Amino acid sequence: MKKADNRSVTYNFIMNVILTGSNILFPLLTYPYASRILKPYGMGMVSFANAIITYFTMFAQLGIPTYGIRVCAKVRDDREKLSRTVQEVLIINMITCFLSYAAFFAAIFFTPRLRQEKTLFLVMGILIFFNTLGVEWLYKGLEQYTYITVRSIIFKFVAFVCIFVFIHNSDDYVAYGFFTVLALVGSNAMNFINLHKMISVRPVGGYHFRQHLKPIFVFFGMSVATTIYTNMDSVMLGFIKGADENGCYDAAVKIKNILVSVVTSLGTVLLPRVSYHWEKGNRKEFWKLAKKAAAFEIIAGGSLAMFFIIFAKPTIYLVSGKLFERAILPMEIIMPTLLLIGLSNITGIQILIPMGKEKYVLYSEIAGATINLIINAILIPRLGASGAAIGTVSAELVVLAYQMCILKKDLGKLFGGAEIWKSVTAVCLAFVASMAIRRSSLSTFPMLLAGGIIFFLVYGIVLLVLKESLVCEYWNTGKTYMNKFLKKRH
Repeated sequence: MKKADNRSVTYNFIMNVILTGSNILFPLLTYPYASRILKPYGMGMVSFANAIITYFTMFAQLGIPTYGIRVCAKVRDDREKLSRTVQEVLIINMITCFLSYAAFFAAIFFTPRLRQEKTLFLVMGILIFFNTLGVEWLYKGLEQYTYITVRSIIFKFVAFVCIFVFIHNSDDYVAYGFFTVLALVGSNAMNFINLHKMISVRPVGGYHFRQHLKPIFVFFGMSVATTIYTNMDSVMLGFIKGADENGCYDAAVKIKNILVSVVTSLGTVLLPRVSYHWEKGNRKEFWKLAKKAAAFEIIAGGSLAMFFIIFAKPTIYLVSGKLFERAILPMEIIMPTLLLIGLSNITGIQILIPMGKEKYVLYSEIAGATINLIINAILIPRLGASGAAIGTVSAELVVLAYQMCILKKDLGKLFGGAEIWKSVTAVCLAFVASMAIRRSSLSTFPMLLAGGIIFFLVYGIVLLVLKESLVCEYWNTGKTYMNKFLKKRH
């Protein structure tokens, strides 16, 4: 592994933490402003449009965003093979993008609910093309996390400025929809401009498209299933309950998605690395990385889920305002998905896929999507956003349970010697310590600040006292870097 080994997993993780931080900071700074200007209806319309467009983006992308990372990681040491592989996959992607746009335009002009807001849909629909053009999967497969991070932050900043400059009243939701996709559009355009630095952009010939079709369609099936149970709730709420209810649900989901990006940050940088180790037969290193990632998901997912269940009300009030009060209960219900998604990201994306067992990930997600659709159909008409949240949690639970059943013989390698009881103990003690803050008369921001300091300080101290392995490892690494920095200063 030539190019990738110059960047350690720790370095890539740090870069991804910075990227994740920008993904958190951007909506945290813009969403409170936008939600107060656009109100539940405007935010609900943008959320509804985004959910619909996600389906067409999914069809345009097939399963390429995940498949591309794996296939590029395997041939990254050979520039000619890498160039041929990227060109093959990109050509397939462009064809499916054209077909998806044909269906997208037909849906807008023949569906009354979509035709009423066709400007919004057409503006946000540019993302379909730029997601194809951007070949983000190549940059991740080559572990170019410094480039990905810097580029992403620049375009997020541009979108951030535009939102505050141009969004002034409740009718500006079309402009807001455009600015929410601007960061991705700009990043993908830059990816394409820089493509010649990664591969040869001239046709290399000797193409063999058929080898990609089967795995791409397996990943596509996984993408379909995942997209159904991650976006169908917004689509069904939009059609059944309207934009206002969808806007309140979007406030809860927005916070959940930000937190999921934190929980899955380590797994994201490990995918090309674990795929490489499995391909090269380095089983010991493969399981070492997978076990570390699983420990991280338990530590991060469990604590964040508990904290935001406790402080759901002040979080919603701070991020979206009191007009979104109906989002509090859905947020409390949906928070356990942080842990469920984090673990299924390890068992599915980080383990089963590198093993070549994509079909089982597909089956798990089909099962999850089925459960999600059934529960949504039953509960959304009665409970609205809370019913959608229950459906999402149920779907994620089914996905994880199925994948663990498939991996039952290997669970010892993943969780053997796991210190889960230490995380549970730390969460319980942090819960008790922070409840006094939750019951206090502090206003929104001071309550969240004080609650966060107490909860995570107690959580971290308990884990250190109990000598949780991963926490101690990162604590010692941090002290080493700090000592080196201080020595240089002196």
